[in-house]
Amino acid sequence: MRRLEYLLMALLLLSNPLALALSSDKDQPVELAADSVDLDEAKQVSVYKGDVDLRQGSMRLRADQVTVQHQGRKPDRLIAVGRPVRFEQRTGKGKKVKARARRAEYEVNSEVLTLIGDAVLTQDGDTLKSDRIVYDRVRHKVKAGAAAKGKKRVRITIQPGK
Repeated sequence: MRRLEYLLMALLLLSNPLALALSSDKDQPVELAADSVDLDEAKQVSVYKGDVDLRQGSMRLRADQVTVQHQGRKPDRLIAVGRPVRFEQRTGKGKKVKARARRAEYEVNSEVLTLIGDAVLTQDGDTLKSDRIVYDRVRHKVKAGAAAKGKKRVRITIQPGK
């Protein structure tokens, strides 16, 4: 039972800083750079390829390719793939949260970020590693586990308090 308490505490420690991400970020303009872009108005999809660099406020996402699905003029879902996809954002306390994975999916309306494939979430030396990490920004919850049966276990490293 004690081990379960440590695991839950570790997940809370890792997820809370994300909940404190700068609230002003979503009010900032989105800047995107890529080697090429394919826009399909009929399907409401845009695909950015080659060294994609997306920024909004303190948030930065880098990937080989980013696909954006739209609802009207607003983005609805983002899918990033890379070797790896890299994400970082500054929290309200001025600390950086970093993540990486082979694939990242973000549901804009529900504010759920899913990292898939060799996923790693890090802040202040504390690290959560898993095949799949799902972070629900609205409910302030993190769920980690294998993307498929027989895959890697969840690994957590917590640095001693400073």
